[in-house]
Amino acid sequence: MGRLKDKVAIVTGASKGIGAGIARRLAAEGARVVVNYASNKNDADTVVAGIEAAGGSAVAVGADVTDSAQVASLIQAAIDHFGRLDIVVNNAGIYQFARIEETTEALYRQQFDINVLGPLLVAGAAAPHLGQGGSIINISSNVTRVPPAESAIYTGTKGAIDAITGVLSRELGPRGIRVNAVSPGLVETEGTHAAGVVGSAFQAWNEAQTPLGRIGQVQDIAPIVAFLASDDAGWVTGEVILGSGGMR
Repeated sequence: MGRLKDKVAIVTGASKGIGAGIARRLAAEGARVVVNYASNKNDADTVVAGIEAAGGSAVAVGADVTDSAQVASLIQAAIDHFGRLDIVVNNAGIYQFARIEETTEALYRQQFDINVLGPLLVAGAAAPHLGQGGSIINISSNVTRVPPAESAIYTGTKGAIDAITGVLSRELGPRGIRVNAVSPGLVETEGTHAAGVVGSAFQAWNEAQTPLGRIGQVQDIAPIVAFLASDDAGWVTGEVILGSGGMR
């Protein structure tokens, strides 16, 4: 490997799950990686230790992506540690399903702040540092195509991400910065285990609807992100790429 040699990447929400897998894959491809976390420093340090043990370079940086001052510090940390910034992966996110009768302002604001405001703040702070060949990759979700019941808020946030991806691809394209999104289906992570999704009827339903007959794994998603971050995807921007095993 080595498609990302000499590049520097920030992965938000990278202390576990899909974000951790992405951080590891980008490092394996040669990138120096800022492993962002909101509160799980120990988990982020574990990801960094694993990257370094495999011969890569990484640093853990805490920042709340909904706070513009902390986002600015996150971007500056990448510059301070590694001298440049080439790749931003907006992975930090949260989900909580609820019936429409249970929708609250707090539930709405929590998910839209992290899932939508966060990527906007990170992209805005990162853009001045991303030169020709820079890449922003947003993590969306296949719920925008196959929306589950009781997911109005979460699905709304990911629909916004798909739209924002298109807008930013046009806005930043003249600067040579590409903006794409990856849209996973259901993926087995610590979070889906904790939520009781793995082993549930919802998993069985997903598998029945998926041509490849299973739910996704982190290692199914991370290589797609690595491709979009690389020069191999130099002519790809404004795209939302499904990583759903054919479920749509």
